[in-house]
Amino acid sequence: MASPEIDALTQALARLPGLGPRSARRAVLHLLKKRDAAMVPLLRALERVSERLSICSVCGNVDTIDPCTICSDARRDDRLLCVVEEVSDLWALDRSRLFPGRFHVLGGRLSALEGIRPEDLGIDTLIGRVSRGGIDEVVLAMNATLEGQTTAHYLAERLEGFPVRITQLAHGLPVGGELDYLDEGTLAQALRARRPVE
Repeated sequence: MASPEIDALTQALARLPGLGPRSARRAVLHLLKKRDAAMVPLLRALERVSERLSICSVCGNVDTIDPCTICSDARRDDRLLCVVEEVSDLWALDRSRLFPGRFHVLGGRLSALEGIRPEDLGIDTLIGRVSRGGIDEVVLAMNATLEGQTTAHYLAERLEGFPVRITQLAHGLPVGGELDYLDEGTLAQALRARRPVE
């Protein structure tokens, strides 16, 4: 049995996404075993981030500076704006290094069941960014869920009056995916988005 402090650490780690009670126990044992090499640097990193954590006033990203590192990057193409639901989506797209433009985080998606309305999201700030001009294309990178697609359609309607090209991420078969393992929604989207063989 562990002390109450070690048990509390294990429970705190178990609440993190992707970690259950077993993984949390293994992580705690590793931290205890490698105190100087693992625990102390982790504590310092957590303290630094906790002290400096801020939400970017431009795009809604989470960073330790405002504007965030992405918004401060002069190499980014100001004419391209990618709209995502959450910061995790921004990080995933940016990690790919395939999108050279700017981002905008909505902070969620429209959902009648959860009571999330347009005014609960960063839609007005998005409209403000687009209305200032200088943006040629808005990429709607919503998740391929009913709520995500509802949000994309709503945004497309709100952006209709602006002189911008509105695009959406392609949906369909993943690379390496086998038809037998895909759900009906993914298959339906892949069939609707079919194109000629080149």
